[in-house]
Amino acid sequence: MRSVELRIPRWLATVIVLAALIGGGILTLGLRNWSDHPVFGAPKVPVTMATDTSPVSLGSLSNGFAGILKPALPAVVNIHSSKVVKRDSSMGQGMPNDPFFRQFFGDQFGNQQARPEREESLGSGVIVTSDGTILTNNHVIDGASDIKVDLSDKREFTAKLIGTDPKTDVAVLKIDASNLPTLQIGDSSKLQVGDVVLAIGDPFGVGETATMGIVSAKGRGGLGIENYEDFIQTDAAINPGNSGGAMIDLHGNLIGINTAILTNGGEGGGGGNQGIGFAIPINMAHSVMDQIVTHGKVVRGYLGVYIQDVTPAMAKAFGLDQSRGVLVGDVTADTPASRAGLKKGDVILELNGEPVNDRNQLSLRVSEMAPDATAKLQIWRDGKTQDMNVKLGELPEKVAGNATPGETGGESLEGVEVQELTPEIGQQLNIPAGTHGVVVSSVDESSAAAAAGLQRGVVIEEVNHKPVRSIADYKAALAGTKGNSVLLLVSQEGVSQYVVIEGH
Repeated sequence: MRSVELRIPRWLATVIVLAALIGGGILTLGLRNWSDHPVFGAPKVPVTMATDTSPVSLGSLSNGFAGILKPALPAVVNIHSSKVVKRDSSMGQGMPNDPFFRQFFGDQFGNQQARPEREESLGSGVIVTSDGTILTNNHVIDGASDIKVDLSDKREFTAKLIGTDPKTDVAVLKIDASNLPTLQIGDSSKLQVGDVVLAIGDPFGVGETATMGIVSAKGRGGLGIENYEDFIQTDAAINPGNSGGAMIDLHGNLIGINTAILTNGGEGGGGGNQGIGFAIPINMAHSVMDQIVTHGKVVRGYLGVYIQDVTPAMAKAFGLDQSRGVLVGDVTADTPASRAGLKKGDVILELNGEPVNDRNQLSLRVSEMAPDATAKLQIWRDGKTQDMNVKLGELPEKVAGNATPGETGGESLEGVEVQELTPEIGQQLNIPAGTHGVVVSSVDESSAAAAAGLQRGVVIEEVNHKPVRSIADYKAALAGTKGNSVLLLVSQEGVSQYVVIEGH
């Protein structure tokens, strides 16, 4: 390979360098002035916000990460909580209720009172205001009657629980102190896969510990760890006891709250680090904290639909050119969705002009909108798109989420037996009154229907968009479908969803 040398006159090089320095100075001044401008949704809690999120050259870290960690470590605290639980003190689990056992020993063991015991929990937390506001995980202090916070200077405080949000696993504590070290709040939306991050906490109770890794992925959801998931995934070592600790960037800014790990035993199990850890993005945690402090709870937007991801088979069944959007399996009566006219079988393609990729994303984005806000939807119905505006409600406390479980697949509908849905069967299976269809009485375990998730006791309401009210309707709808894909609308425990069983 040849190398080519380009010669530039010295006077021209000098002019270029001066122009670059002047332009950079003007840009820096402009950005500094912009940082003082008010921003919509500004934080309610007076935390320190990071103003510098520019990349850091690893070459400048001549002494490693000591300069970043030294000021950050004191702002991460140890949290140990306790609660009283009642243990069955009877002899032999289940034995006192055994008639054979009682024949010989009577009730001398069975009538003993449950014995109270104290359970201890260990975790970490992050000081975000100098007067003692602390962010941590809900599961660190869940049900605790006594919460203690240990600072790096060996002081111990009794913490007051300001509030929790189990749906995101965020809790806010307060200790009576002043002039405490804090972490600046960063901007987790600026993170990129490959960015270097540091995790700080108290794993296994061994004491203050820092580990290093990279951002492995962003926007991880659908893991079943929390109701609302938008996790930062990292390979920085996170172990039991790290929960509630800090994830920081190379500026020392707080960009996440460590919350879960994947181990050989599953999410958050008793095992150690496997290189897959998750943190709640600070943008989400900060928003939740502000609402807890301001309202005492988190207020979320509510649509009122049960949704499922669109698989390639679903896309084909509904006439979509590709797998996109989320499918409405059911619409709850007297909700914003039902009042706006959303129907079973609609595919939500866009929310407020942005594409919807999966059900976790839609649930998260709706939850972040305020009640009474207008959600502008683009939906797919009857082979064409149409726009729809929905005035959101407030998420009821008893609603755990907007998504229904289940991915579907399979190859045929053979091996499925059904029977008429009678009032007696409906009562036995707790099927809501007014439900129409046929009941699945048995499913061959080796069939494609079983692989698709079809189970005994499920009500088939539609076959290929044709309503089913009797076995005759069911057979008529299936006529001529042998070897072809079949789209079913099924109902279980009062919630409907679609299932595609592909043909041979």
